Amino acid sequence: MSGQFGSLRASSLYCRRCGQAMPVRERLLLVLPDKEIYDYLCTGCADSVGQREVTAGELRRGTAASARPARLRVHP
Repeated sequence: MSGQFGSLRASSLYCRRCGQAMPVRERLLLVLPDKEIYDYLCTGCADSVGQREVTAGELRRGTAASARPARLRVHP
């Protein structure tokens, strides 16, 4: 992602188990040499409802520490 929505972070996502949009919390799932992967968990049932990736370039620029720009991937 780049431009206007480069630092988008989800605060709520649709949860299939709960049947509605629910607040989510972010959990660091995996640290790789070129990126970090975060998992979004439903605060109601703790199901995984999406993921986002932060690339190493974004981490090096320091933007990840404040805004954490990333690609958001929602589970179908």
